[in-house]
Parts: sequence; structure tokens; C-alpha cells
Amino acid sequence: MLSALSINNIVLIERLDLELSSGLTVLSGETGAGKSILLDALTLALGGRGDLSLVRKGQQSGFVVAEIFLPDNHLAFSILKEAQIEYSEQLILKRVQFSDGRTRAFINDQPVSASLLRKIGSKIIEIHGQHDDRALVDVATHRKALDDFGALNLLSLKVQQAHEELVELEEKLNRQIAKIEKAKQDEEYARHVVEELSNLALEGGEDKALSEQRQRLMQLEKAASDIKDIDEILHRKNAPAPALASLMRKLSRKNDEAGLFSPIIEALDTALLSLDRTSEALETLKHDLNFDPNELENIEERLFSLRETARKHHVSVEQLPQILEKYEAELKQLESGESELAKLKKATKKAHDNYIGIATKLSEKRQKISTLLEKAVGKELPDLKLGAAKFIVEHKIEQGKISFSGFDNIAFHVQTNPGTNAGPLLKVASGGELSRFLLALKVVLAEKGSAPVLIFDEIDSGVGGAVADAIGRRLARLAQNVQVFSITHAPQVAARANIHLLIEKQMIDENMRTNVRQLNIKQRQEELARMLAGAKVSDEARAAAMHLLEQN
Repeated sequence: MLSALSINNIVLIERLDLELSSGLTVLSGETGAGKSILLDALTLALGGRGDLSLVRKGQQSGFVVAEIFLPDNHLAFSILKEAQIEYSEQLILKRVQFSDGRTRAFINDQPVSASLLRKIGSKIIEIHGQHDDRALVDVATHRKALDDFGALNLLSLKVQQAHEELVELEEKLNRQIAKIEKAKQDEEYARHVVEELSNLALEGGEDKALSEQRQRLMQLEKAASDIKDIDEILHRKNAPAPALASLMRKLSRKNDEAGLFSPIIEALDTALLSLDRTSEALETLKHDLNFDPNELENIEERLFSLRETARKHHVSVEQLPQILEKYEAELKQLESGESELAKLKKATKKAHDNYIGIATKLSEKRQKISTLLEKAVGKELPDLKLGAAKFIVEHKIEQGKISFSGFDNIAFHVQTNPGTNAGPLLKVASGGELSRFLLALKVVLAEKGSAPVLIFDEIDSGVGGAVADAIGRRLARLAQNVQVFSITHAPQVAARANIHLLIEKQMIDENMRTNVRQLNIKQRQEELARMLAGAKVSDEARAAAMHLLEQN
């Protein structure tokens, strides 16, 4: 319930502190006294659009504070918890309006966005008036109202859950299809890469080993050229060994007893022995360095193939095995992806069938409940001087529609007179009729799914006598379940209130101010008499007013 309302520096209100209670509270006053200011101020506190014109002239800012008590299980607490706002059973909604157009919003003294304040406020207080575009006039609320009336919220929740599951699976299925399509586009290239790298028969560290082997063979190739040169020097036609041997034999024959050539012969003998050892070493080296001339060519071809392939894939030779693994995995993924796709298709079909089944059941129940709601509202209409009117729940089914709310489009229509076309509330009903239709709806729905606080703005405008009394009785019935406020000009309505607040203008220090005060029984009699008689209150009017009060 709304337990207190404080307003500071809003339009004509300098300071106003109201303590409020449960039941039916009416607000009355002469035209222009400031009843709309109260509603504008409360709407601001509930997250409504700010307006710099709301700030009292000469002030930098104004503010409105609404104190509210709610049961522990109220939806507002779930919203606050999700927004990580601390709360208790008492909520304090505050909105500050600055004269430059800026606003600030608070919940329990914690700064919040105006949208969060509006979201919370809409769950707590509903305002209904002749030209209202909120609450039950909004077609978006009609399906929820019907589900509340028929106790279909649990089944509706199951439809939402089935829809969420279906949407999630459809998204997974679409992602898997896209993934497989892309894999198929790349499949030919992947197979080419796998074949190419598999044919290379990659071995770890092969690039380094081949490079070292190539370097060694290049060194051997260079050494072979040098050996050939040595071999030619030692064994050509004019090689030194035969010439030296011939010279040594010649000198040996001429050597006499004096041994004149002996030193030369010994030197030649040593030289020949050295040449023999050189030849032997050369032959040994030639044997040791014997290799296949094609081996270097094969190694170089292998290295070129490895490095060219690595450049093509923008990696090093050592990373080629990883490239092979990558494309092998892609091909394997394509195979497993087809299997996963089949599973997702099966799961999606199952979820779709489940959704269709639950949504169909909900739609059938909504059809039955629509008839019951039409009858329940219809019973309220005669006393509200709408006996010739009809309340219609338009229920359209889109069997193929997949949405969180099911197949159904629900809209509340009315037919005000026989023979006229039925249509939406706002388009067909006049201001007074609209208010009474909304009142009948709220009476029927009050115990099923109403906000804890309802405010009716002059819904009795343009009616009187029995109709006004019928409106008063229904407001009183509503107030047995929820807190009700009614701004009224009808004494029949005001007489049924638990609390009567008078809105009046006062001249203070040459400035006009709006004030609100609670009336006692004598003051209520006088106010009801004014409402009955007008500007000049007669004793007869006072007697009639007391009669109304005594009746109620």
C-alpha cells in the first residue's frame, strides 16, 4: 500500500506531507483546486516523464517521495534484486525535478534510472482515468489480464519456457548449419592440404637434419675437387715421382767409392718415400670420401619441397605438422558436425512439438476463459448504466505463430450500443464509458491480478444518481482487496470512502498554494453538501449529505 506521500515545491504545492491508509480514499475539491497536480506529482515519483514546468516558480528544484509497503513475494522485489538494489518491505521512491529539466531518481536513497523507477512503479500503482493510455487500455496488458483471471499463469510460464528452449535450439541448429556450410566450402582445399602434407611424410626435426647433411655433402663435394687436383699432380705424365726415381738410379750408378752423390741419393730416396706415403694417404682419403653424387641433389630437392610448402602456408617447416593436424581436424569436424546436426534437428523437432502441444493447450483454455471473463464483466455493466453495451474478448489464434506468449492475440473490445460496431476500448467508448468499462474490469480482476494500489481519476465524471452510487459501491468492493484512491465530484462515491481528503487553494503571503487536508465527519458532511448543492449550501443539502454518510 501507499503509506505516505511527500511533495515539495511542485507547481502550487510548497510542502505537503500525507499519511495514507488502506481501503478507499477519495479526494475532492473545487475545479482548479489542484487535483491534477497531485496526480502529476505521483506520476513523477513513479518514473513518469519529467517536466521543468512542474517546479514551483522561483525554486531551483522540487521533489516527490512515495513510501510503499509491499508483501514479501511482490514482483517489485525480484526486479530490485536483479538490479542489485537493497530493499526491505518498505520502498521509498523519490524523484527530484530540477528547473533546468534534469531529473534524478532514487529507490531507498539509492540512485537509479528513471526507467527502473518506472518499471517498479508500474507494478505497484495503476492510474485509471477518462483519457488513460495505461493499464488495461494498453492491448499489451490484455493477455496477462486474461491469464490472471483464468489462473493460467503457470501454463503460460510453461509456454514461455518451451519457447525459450525452442529458440535456443533453433539458434544452435542455425549456427551448426552455417558451420557445416562453411566447412563444406573449405572441404576441397582441406583435403588437398591433407593429401599434400601426408605425401611429404613429415618427420620432426627433418629440416635441421637435412640442412646439416647438405652442408656436409657440400664440404665433401668441395674436398673431392681438391683431391682430384692432388691426384693429377701426383700421377700425371710429368709427375715428380718417376723423374726423381730415374734421377736417383742414374746417380746411384755414377756414385764412386768416395760417395760424392750419396747425400743427394739419400735425399732423393727420402723424397720418394714421402711421395709414396702421400699417394697411399690420397688413396685412403679417396676411399673414405666415396659418396653418391646424386645424394646431395636429392637432399636439396627435399629441402626445397619442405620450405616451399612452409612458405605457402606462412609457417616454418617445423610447424607443418600442426597445419596437417588443423586440416585433418577440420575434415573430422565436418564428419562429426553432420552427426551433431542430425542430433540438433531431432532435438529441435522435439522442442517444437512440445511447444505446439503446450501452446495449443493454453490457447484452448484461453478460449474458455475469454467467455467467462465476458460474462463476469457483463454482469457489472447494467448497474453502471451500460446495460446495452457488451464487453468482448477478441481472441485470434495464429496456429503457426511461435512466440513466448503462444498462438493467441488477445484484445478487449466493447460494443456500446446494439447495432454498432465493436472495437477497441479507446476508439469506441466515450470518456465516461471508458472509465466505467475499466472499473467493471478492475472489479472482476481485482482478486486475480491487480496492482496493490489503484487510482481512479474522475471516473464518475458526467454521471450521477444511481450510476454514481454503483460506481461508489464497486470502488468500495475493490478497496476490500487493494488500496483504492478516487478523485471524484460525485457525493455518492465520496460517501463510501474510509478517508476523505479535501484539495483546496489557499492564499499565503500573496501567493496561491494548494493544500490537502483530511476531513472529519462534520467536515465531510459539509463537503458532500457542497458537492450536492453547488456554491450555496442549503440545510436540505446538508441533510442529504448526512443521509448518504449514514447509509455508508
